[in-house]
Amino acid sequence: MKIRKLIVSQRSTLTHRKPLSNFQLESKQCLSSYTEEPELEGFSQFIDSLKNYEKSGVPKDAGTDSDDGFDLGRMKRLMTRLGNPLSNFKSVHIAGTKGKGSTAAYLSNILRSEGYSVGCYTSPHMLSIRERMSVGKMGKPVSSNALNCLFHSIKRSLNEAIVLENGCLSHFEVLTAVAFALFAQENVDIAIIEAGLGGARDATNVISSSELDASIITTIGEEHLAALGGSLESIAMAKAGIIKHGRPVILGGPFLPHIDRILRDRASSMFSPIVSASDAGVRTSIKGIGTFKGRPSQCCDLVIELDHGSQSSIELRDLNLSMLGTHQLQNAVTATCAALCLRNQGWRISNGSIRAGLENTFLPGRSQFLTSKEAEKLGLSGSTVLVDGAHTKDSAKALLETIQTTFPDSRLAIVVAMASDKDHLAFAKEFLSGKQLEAVFLTEADIAGGTSRTTSATALRDCWIQASRELGIEVLHDRMTRYRELFEDNFISSTRDSKHETIVAAQNSLSDSLRFANQILRERTRNELGILVVTGSLHIVSLVLASLNR
Repeated sequence: MKIRKLIVSQRSTLTHRKPLSNFQLESKQCLSSYTEEPELEGFSQFIDSLKNYEKSGVPKDAGTDSDDGFDLGRMKRLMTRLGNPLSNFKSVHIAGTKGKGSTAAYLSNILRSEGYSVGCYTSPHMLSIRERMSVGKMGKPVSSNALNCLFHSIKRSLNEAIVLENGCLSHFEVLTAVAFALFAQENVDIAIIEAGLGGARDATNVISSSELDASIITTIGEEHLAALGGSLESIAMAKAGIIKHGRPVILGGPFLPHIDRILRDRASSMFSPIVSASDAGVRTSIKGIGTFKGRPSQCCDLVIELDHGSQSSIELRDLNLSMLGTHQLQNAVTATCAALCLRNQGWRISNGSIRAGLENTFLPGRSQFLTSKEAEKLGLSGSTVLVDGAHTKDSAKALLETIQTTFPDSRLAIVVAMASDKDHLAFAKEFLSGKQLEAVFLTEADIAGGTSRTTSATALRDCWIQASRELGIEVLHDRMTRYRELFEDNFISSTRDSKHETIVAAQNSLSDSLRFANQILRERTRNELGILVVTGSLHIVSLVLASLNR
């Protein structure tokens, strides 16, 4: 079945032409954020009351204090107070700029397919804080009841630790400790632990070499530069801090040569065997796009022949991955290399379990096409809607490549909201120099539950205008007289008069942005395929998905 048959046709056109001002007034669809379950209200209030990093411009759940006095000794003392839960299970520790969550999901599902009880700790969450901690053989988020009971059983120890540390324990440190305590309580066989923002100076790096079976470094990119030393090299050194003495490290990549050297030098100094997911023994290809188990999927070939014997080789033909794009195929390769590494250490992992784990992995908000019913619930009936949490230049490029592979002839309208610590200009340039954009609506979404890290819609709009000028691309933006004349005095169908220009506008309302971008896209594309893309952060994606679950 072709993917086009799964996505709703956009042949219908606008029959009612309305001025922009009327359209805004008639917008009734309100997108609301997810409210944590009442049963977890006490836990959420406790976590939110802790020290965070917003005052230094670093996300409160990033996992590192940067210049704010982070001390790994705090985590070690907290672990001791909780009875050293990490000693109860083995761990795989994952760091990197991009791909951590997907790699963790792939590897967790591979192990679960073999029958292991797996704990998985990732961030951020989309709808509920419970999503950060999955346990058992089914991979479901911890239940509200189980998390609430655990919290109350260790709350006294947590409070004592906060007093002893003079109130310096952070949101992410305590949340990490709770996850480790949960995994010990649930007697998991192995835990897959995703680092926060950094690596060496990250709360998750309390894992010792005796508790670690492998480290994984997915990618190195220019994100959180200020918090991690200001250069690509300093970021690489920070991520490499998770490599432990004598324990193997899987390098995802591909990396720039000098970054690869930094990682390999660190591994050599720690006497850590290296498994590369980007070496000559790894061969992959995407053969086509279709559907698998009701979702869009890419059919791939994956062949790995490493230099460590037959246990480190695998050939998977016609592998169906529900997470799209070459970057997701690379994440699958990295997870597979990690699984082969664990197999070499004695873990029972069959080729069939690797295939099943990879094919059963899907994460919301990663190149996710909404169903026709979901689009209708958003007031976007008959539309093709894609949500993706891309928020860097590299992830924007990967998203555009995925769209090009999936729908090479499509035209786009995008709705963007971003955090204040991202490279907005580079993100805009990547989109403007890519596929044909019909409209760009810049909007706002609360970041990490507040507005202090949210970039205003007008500031984003100005970045896109600057990007278009630097690229020499003409856009029709809402600071221009012609824009106002076109949309305030005439009808929305007048967008056809400017069909060779990308429309760029700021709208504070996310629901208005979605509906107006969709109107413009459908008016311009008519019988052609248009895709409405929601992107810029996982936070705007979570708002959209939360509205579907209201």
